[in-house]
Amino acid sequence: MSLGAHLQELKRKHANISAKVEEAQRSPGIDDLAIRELKKEKLRLKEEITRLGT
Repeated sequence: MSLGAHLQELKRKHANISAKVEEAQRSPGIDDLAIRELKKEKLRLKEEITRLGT
């Protein structure tokens, strides 16, 4: 997998997690811990995208 393709895949995953976080925050029954874990994963992906993109 090329670097460009890898970055695209990371960005896709980041966008998917972002959508999941937004959906979870609108749902009253979702556990705060689950939202926190999604946000950690989103941040990890963002940091990797930033690291690989520069």
